[in-house]
Amino acid sequence: MEIKDAIEKAKQNDQIAFNFLLDTFWNSVYGFQLKRTENETDAEDITIQTFSKAFDKINSYNDTYEFSTWLVAISKNIHVDLLRKQKSIISSRSYLNENKDFYAVIDESPTPEDKLITEQNLAKLLRDIKKLKPHYQEVINLRYFQELSYREISNYLKEPMNNVKVKLLRAKKLLAEIIKKNDGI
Repeated sequence: MEIKDAIEKAKQNDQIAFNFLLDTFWNSVYGFQLKRTENETDAEDITIQTFSKAFDKINSYNDTYEFSTWLVAISKNIHVDLLRKQKSIISSRSYLNENKDFYAVIDESPTPEDKLITEQNLAKLLRDIKKLKPHYQEVINLRYFQELSYREISNYLKEPMNNVKVKLLRAKKLLAEIIKKNDGI
């Protein structure tokens, strides 16, 4: 499959085209982020977010630019946003530490009310997950309830790891749409 063909098919929501693009460009985006972050987990998370955002916005891709350049630009922006958030958190913490008059001990243990709300939210979440197609339910279950790594899921499903990542990405997006629709957001 040619890259231009894959992009056009991806614009038509073709899952095989998404997988092709992910497989083709994963290593370059991941390598770019690994050099920037010097952390494999951060690089992988940002790379997944990059493909998620790119696939969501695939119709806005301008073919006068290389697809890889577009992906790297998205990836760079995501990383910059994360750094800004971290810097903001650090500066607000240092401000609190400078204010010597402010001392607080926070009890973070959940109250009975918190537990009840969590249980109700979990039950609602499980109902929403059951609205997904079975293969999406399975990947959500393996990742978030059984807490398997991408590699473990890949071995369990006997699928390439990139396919697992795309499937999980799609499952999360579909689940978010179901939740938004049910909550009237």
